[in-house]
Amino acid sequence: MSATPSYSLFCLGNPLLDMQVRNGEKLLEKYGLKANDAILAEEKQAGIYDELVAEHEVTYVAGGASQNAARGAAYVLPPGSVVFTGAVGDDDLAEQLKQANKREGLDQVYQVKKGEKTGACAVVITGHYRSLVTNLRVAEKFEKSHLASPEVAPLIEKAKFFYLEGYFLTHGVESALELSSKASAAGKTFVLNISAPFIAQFFGTQLSQILPHTDILIGNEAEAEAWASANAYPDPKDLAGIAKTLALLPKANTTRPRLVVFTQGALHTVVVSADKPDAPLTFPVNVLTDDQIVDTNGAGDAFAGGFLGALVAGKKLEDSVLAGHALARACVQQVGPQYPWPKINIL
Repeated sequence: MSATPSYSLFCLGNPLLDMQVRNGEKLLEKYGLKANDAILAEEKQAGIYDELVAEHEVTYVAGGASQNAARGAAYVLPPGSVVFTGAVGDDDLAEQLKQANKREGLDQVYQVKKGEKTGACAVVITGHYRSLVTNLRVAEKFEKSHLASPEVAPLIEKAKFFYLEGYFLTHGVESALELSSKASAAGKTFVLNISAPFIAQFFGTQLSQILPHTDILIGNEAEAEAWASANAYPDPKDLAGIAKTLALLPKANTTRPRLVVFTQGALHTVVVSADKPDAPLTFPVNVLTDDQIVDTNGAGDAFAGGFLGALVAGKKLEDSVLAGHALARACVQQVGPQYPWPKINIL
């Protein structure tokens, strides 16, 4: 009998196939979308997926925030370092996801649901902005029992780092709590990405359930502002102050100070640690020119992937942030959340 594989990083999230289209200004107007936003599809956006296929040139790219970050971490780490789970259908979309994962060296232990459809995300690109409209489909039917299955439980036991996307909290808070509390109790590193402003705005209760078990919180300036507004923080533009407040929130495992990391696209990244809350660190970004940027979809996930990969590899905080910047920079020069081939070394 073969031994159970040992992965350093275990990631959980919504596996989605991205359906990307360019020059989508009319789509924004028709479906009531904002240029740089992420939402779950409502009834008024239900027709967008069929319209993309019927009337636009669609580029299909493996997506889902956590899976993108997992592929990024796998890209920079040795093979067999990263594993991902989430719910998919037994359809062609799931097969496309597996192929994309394979290229980056990411292994998956999907919960496969017969007769169900794998989730999809309409990515409407206008200039350097991307508007994400997600239909979770089977992804929101992920069951906590899968984490305890013979296939998955030993992987959780052996992993040292865990990563969760905020989007998962819209439906899977029980599973998220199971994973985060187990990691925290074992003294392992649990990383949470806020993922979208609406998570901070409308899923604050779920977020506050996971935060006590969170060692590293990642977000961007829009998510920080949304959290500040939802929690009556006096200045929603004060990135370092918001990071300090989040860093100092109660924590289950007090032996490891919480780290809050806020990116700002081409502007510097702000990092605050709970053990030095009044000494925020800033890391400048090596800015690309406009003509070098192909597509910003997945840039935040690429940052998280590079950052995570470097941490797992034992790099210092500063080097990990710079690795995140490097992978995000490489990602925006590709179509969709993809990474350059042949591989570049960012560690």
